[in-house]
Amino acid sequence: MKISHKISLISVAVALCCGSVLATAADTNPQQAPDSSRPWMNRKLSARARADLVLMELSLDEKLKLVFGYVGTEWKKNTPPAESHQQSAGFIYGVPRLGIPSLWQTDAGLGVASQAGPNARQGTALPSGLNTAATWDLNTAYAGGAMIGAEARAFGFNVMLAGGVNLMRDPRNGRNFEYGGEDPLLAGKIVGAQIKGIQSNHIVSTLKHFALNDQETGRTTLNVRIDDRSARMSDLLALQIAKEEGNPGSVMCAYNRINGVYSCENSYLLNEVLKQDWGFQGWVMSDWGATHSTIPAANAGLDQQSGFPFDLADYFGAPLKEAVLNGWVPPARLDDMVRRILSPLFEHGVIDHPVAPAPAGIDFKAHAAVSAKDAQEGMVLLKNSGGLLPLKSSSQRIAVIGGYADKGVLAGGGSSLVYPAGGNAVPGLEPKTWPGPVMVYPSSPLKALQRRLPKATLSFNDGADPAAAARLAKDSDVVVMFATQWTGEGMDVPNLSLPNKQDDLIAAVTAANPNTIVVLETGGPVTMPWLSQASAVLEAWYPGTSGGEAIAGVLVGEVNPSGHLPATFPASESQLPRPALDGFPEVADRRFDVDYHEGAAVGYKWFDLKGLKPLFPFGHGLSYTEFAMTDLAAEVKGSALRVSFAVKNTGRVEGKQVAQVYVAPLQAKWEAPKRLAGFQKVDLKPGASTKTTISVDPRLLAVFDSASKTWKVAAGDYRLMLAASAMDPQASSVVVHLDAAVYDVNGKPH
Repeated sequence: MKISHKISLISVAVALCCGSVLATAADTNPQQAPDSSRPWMNRKLSARARADLVLMELSLDEKLKLVFGYVGTEWKKNTPPAESHQQSAGFIYGVPRLGIPSLWQTDAGLGVASQAGPNARQGTALPSGLNTAATWDLNTAYAGGAMIGAEARAFGFNVMLAGGVNLMRDPRNGRNFEYGGEDPLLAGKIVGAQIKGIQSNHIVSTLKHFALNDQETGRTTLNVRIDDRSARMSDLLALQIAKEEGNPGSVMCAYNRINGVYSCENSYLLNEVLKQDWGFQGWVMSDWGATHSTIPAANAGLDQQSGFPFDLADYFGAPLKEAVLNGWVPPARLDDMVRRILSPLFEHGVIDHPVAPAPAGIDFKAHAAVSAKDAQEGMVLLKNSGGLLPLKSSSQRIAVIGGYADKGVLAGGGSSLVYPAGGNAVPGLEPKTWPGPVMVYPSSPLKALQRRLPKATLSFNDGADPAAAARLAKDSDVVVMFATQWTGEGMDVPNLSLPNKQDDLIAAVTAANPNTIVVLETGGPVTMPWLSQASAVLEAWYPGTSGGEAIAGVLVGEVNPSGHLPATFPASESQLPRPALDGFPEVADRRFDVDYHEGAAVGYKWFDLKGLKPLFPFGHGLSYTEFAMTDLAAEVKGSALRVSFAVKNTGRVEGKQVAQVYVAPLQAKWEAPKRLAGFQKVDLKPGASTKTTISVDPRLLAVFDSASKTWKVAAGDYRLMLAASAMDPQASSVVVHLDAAVYDVNGKPH
């Protein structure tokens, strides 16, 4: 019987409901009796035991092959191994005689990425990571991960370099769009769910970038200065939660130095924090170009050099062999490196279910629907004065202005870029080279609106002439104004203003017609000097393959917006911990320090600590309906804190609310006045209500003590707040008393 490789929305839903993995052809094969000559193929054994059996059979040269990776595409004068897939991130030779497959690696967290060129692979792009974080919905994150993981497998990849969870310490970071926002709980949970979805396809996902790679300017040369307690309570906590939730097979160490030591040869980070404290059993791979030594890196916990020749030398090639033979890197350490690679390959089914390229079996229509749902769940309605949205289906004159809305929607740049079917809708935009090309996915919001509003008259203006755009706006009943901000890997934006004088264009349009809806396609927070003049603002992020359709569906009310901000939108750069971005503009090879003096007070915590009023607070998001959140109660049983509450839809249409629980100590001293302690997204029909209970992770009630490596909860009273944002004026609260308690490094009772 022929087994279809196509992944349907039904299979995704089944996987979510039942916790199963997406079916593949390999899954349907009956288990064969293990070959006595290959006892490691016995699936009844643990992954560690199977890895040890393989390890006994490997020669020194075979071990060394497994710890050394090549870039998978032509780069400068490099020719990749013939066995690698074209237009891929990387390749590592396997051991065919033992049934150990080669590792075919693909970027990244938004889909199966490619590089510019005639052989660019076409795939399905999820919306930006910030959009997925803005869903506040773990099922949506899992479904997106399962979809891109299935596509990676169908293209013949068994390692996906996805799982970016670097916190948004600076909204100007050009790579923020790939990540999960500013809060460690939200970012860790969302990215962990995505990792779990990816690995449901019997491939390995990669948690990255370890650690504190929070700006792109000088990313390969900068030195982050931060104390251990602050790191453990912020960036490292996000990575730790994602590791716990997703169980990734690999971790990618970052480019930057931390307290003077490169991340990929930082024994404290790799050996002590990741492997010893957190009990990580998989392998640490370097970022492409992040390996700087042989002996220090290997002994400090790096298990695999990646992407040669991005590095200056083949540090884990012949030099590592010499180091092992001379005992400078103990043979046991090399065995540990190899074991850490093999174990997750067994654990996640990579070896038992070998990949075989079958792109013809991808159901791109179903995958596009997964992307569209993610986009719509994460779009954030920031403002809606007078109920201008949703758009009415009556005979209105609607002006659509700017943002390439007649052609498509914007994507972010760099290694995560997925090339779409149909090609670039607006070719030739600058920059054309890395981290470009600037990509506009061919999903036109204008055309999608025209299909949904057949009685309306829609007119488009590209916004190149502000006066002409203003005239069109004045002669229209409603204006839908699109604004874009392109960001990409390897660069930061100079400020938070919309580029190319778009703020001036929006000001002219809103002055001509106050019934203006501004749709933002941005890589992160932007300032809005025109905010008071616009009637409505929708943050659409980078909305992915089906972005135009997704935006139109929200604008006309097919879908009720339910996204909430995963990051604070500052009123200006002066509110940031570093108003001037360190090292900007970048100077090649310049070494400099970035002092994270804000410690663990990242994002909304910094704004709370300093009494600053942002443009829009973390957690903010409006709906086409209204909600009431009541009956907040807290219960302490032993050392466990549980919070319960009710949510009711008091409006006229179905909608989703993100209920957020914050906690604030009344006596204890924290890095900031309050922390996000839990959240729940609920879907309610008009008049319906639901009751929810969440458990609070004790680490969110504690302060990390570096000397004892424990989380310590101080005895005292704590206020719990039920809110719709970090600055919700209607938040309700209760006070509970907590006894002093101590938890181990992983938040377990000590």
